[in-house]
Amino acid sequence: MTADDRPLVLLIATGMRHYREYLLRSIATGYRIHLFATAEPGWEREYVTGWTLVDSTVDGPGMVPAALDLAAREPVQGVLCWDEARILAAAHVAEALGLPGGDTAMVRRCRDKHLTRVALDARGVPQPRSLAVGTLEEALKAAGETGYPAILKPRGLGGSLGVIRVEDPEELAERFAFVRDLTVPDGATFDVPVLVEEYADGPEVSVDAVVRDGVVTPLFLARKVLGYEPYCEEVGHYVDARDELLHDPEFRRVLQDTHTALGFTDGFTHTEIKLSSRGLRVIEVNGRLGGDMIPYLGLLTTGIDPGLAAAAVACGRVPDVTPRRELAAGVRFFYVAEDDTTIGSIAFDEAGLPGAVDRAIPVVEPGATVSPPPKGTLWGRVAYATAVSADLAECRAALDAAEANLEVKAAA
Repeated sequence: MTADDRPLVLLIATGMRHYREYLLRSIATGYRIHLFATAEPGWEREYVTGWTLVDSTVDGPGMVPAALDLAAREPVQGVLCWDEARILAAAHVAEALGLPGGDTAMVRRCRDKHLTRVALDARGVPQPRSLAVGTLEEALKAAGETGYPAILKPRGLGGSLGVIRVEDPEELAERFAFVRDLTVPDGATFDVPVLVEEYADGPEVSVDAVVRDGVVTPLFLARKVLGYEPYCEEVGHYVDARDELLHDPEFRRVLQDTHTALGFTDGFTHTEIKLSSRGLRVIEVNGRLGGDMIPYLGLLTTGIDPGLAAAAVACGRVPDVTPRRELAAGVRFFYVAEDDTTIGSIAFDEAGLPGAVDRAIPVVEPGATVSPPPKGTLWGRVAYATAVSADLAECRAALDAAEANLEVKAAA
């Protein structure tokens, strides 16, 4: 197959290079990539065959004319997006082009966490009880029904941003405004912006899966590490290709029932589930690849390429999901200790990193001012490291070493 014969995929934005370049690198081996962006591409040029500058990548109808113009010049086989704020816009574009994933109602049921709850409830999928509220008074009443501890979460954000556990009415009253008022660039907003939910105990896992004609094929299962309680900051994840839960019949049934309830038929999803003492509880479904380098860990541990799998289902093709190895991998994110720290220098001591460390990457530059959660809930991370090995214990030890060999100096 020559380069000119590769199917053309329209990609809506890319995200940060540190977190998403591995996807473009993989996709470019089998597909031509045309990028829709709001600024001239930089590092992306190595992987794309063309690009179009648009006024906004969150305005789906606004991008449709440019997409139709591109399709008139050469056939577009698929539309792809992995940014939470842009997946609905991408669905508008796919719909206009008549391509898989072009169901805006389907994507909206994932994007809007309240609509997710309504859809799952209608089909009896196990999940925490959830009530949408707009005021403190409504939140206090809702928590009186769900019970304490309770979870407060923004209705339209992702990555556990703004999710917090409250133990009693006093804590709810103290922290409600933080959740209600939290915003991110290009984030979704709602008149009723907060969910009050029943607390589900136990560990939390996430599953990245491809969905084709409504059939869910799970690829990678990650076990989440939370920190900065009571804020549910995701500080790390572990993926083991031999994790038996990925093949558990009940777990797979709940995963399939979840997608069926949402009417999710084609695409790539990232589903979060609590392993509570009362059974499985679905937390949320994102209509995109997982973040936090989780798909990359899946690639390291199984050999299944998430970028190529996502591109295939976006084009209506059968993805290659054959595992080629069985390893374990992890990622850990690092933070400064104090609020409003201005970075003077940041670096890993490479000589102190064990061989199991796969990546050790600072993600802020000197001069940046950062804070740990909760103030730094949005942009508090300063670096991350990944590790891969035959077992999880060695991965954890390698990430401990990476943390010990990260030196962050505050500016004078």
